[in-house]
Amino acid sequence: MGRYLARRAMHAVPVLLGISLIGFLLIRLVPGDPIRVMLGIHATPEAVEALRSRFGLDQPLPIQYLAFVANAVRLDFGDSIALHTTVRSLIFQRIGITFALVAYATTISLALAIPLAVISAARANRLPDHAVRLVTMVTFAMPAFWVGLLLIMVFSLALGLFPTSGLGEGILPFLWSLTLPAVTIGLYLSPVLIRTLRASMIESLSAEFVEAARARGLSERRVLLRHVLRTSLVTTVAIVGVNVGFLLSGAVVVETVFAIPGLGSLLVGAVAGRDFAVIQGVILVFGLAVIVISLFTDLVNAAIDPRIRL
Repeated sequence: MGRYLARRAMHAVPVLLGISLIGFLLIRLVPGDPIRVMLGIHATPEAVEALRSRFGLDQPLPIQYLAFVANAVRLDFGDSIALHTTVRSLIFQRIGITFALVAYATTISLALAIPLAVISAARANRLPDHAVRLVTMVTFAMPAFWVGLLLIMVFSLALGLFPTSGLGEGILPFLWSLTLPAVTIGLYLSPVLIRTLRASMIESLSAEFVEAARARGLSERRVLLRHVLRTSLVTTVAIVGVNVGFLLSGAVVVETVFAIPGLGSLLVGAVAGRDFAVIQGVILVFGLAVIVISLFTDLVNAAIDPRIRL
């Protein structure tokens, strides 16, 4: 397992460098000068150049990128132009909120996907299966921001069960205020998991080991839950890892809709203010999170199925 982990970690290094380079270059294609946005249209050329030199934006792009990478290794992402503080402190203040939201959304999606996929696979091509497939098709087609606004209208404004925005203080109020945003993201992921797990379970139901389990006199429920579901979960775990990037991108939209002070809303504000350092830092953290979670899912899959380590 140690050699497998080391090999996977080595593959992640060039990926992270590629993410940092692409993010560094793309944000500089966005129209607008962050220094002029900060100082306003009446700023003198001398003031603009002085501030540009302070933040290192007067250097050639290769020098700026190498300086960013060298500092990022020490978790130094520079200073925010608009917020007048270090990017590292901004990220540390908000990273826990975003990861809690993504973890909550993943838990909700798994809680929905596993029982519905089991029902759908056990009743394949029957009414329960058709109903589950129809619901997943509808929920997957709905945009996240529209789902979020719809949930706010029904459960916050009409029923008054959940807050419309912001975070509560304390563990339970905090989780309660994250429920609607997490459901919004979870409704995107759960259809993917349901369809993947259903297809894998249907394929496993015709495998030889299932017939052998039935021949030993095991009940259909035990065969389905203990043998078929466990085998099919390998694919489901992999799908969760692959969709982490989409979950984080969904968090950007959902945090904006629900006014959640996480990394997503920080990124949206930084893009609007052309705050290069914040954008670079958040993109790099998102990329690192995707790599780490993908590596974790690989390890879980390797623990479930030892053949993956080969």
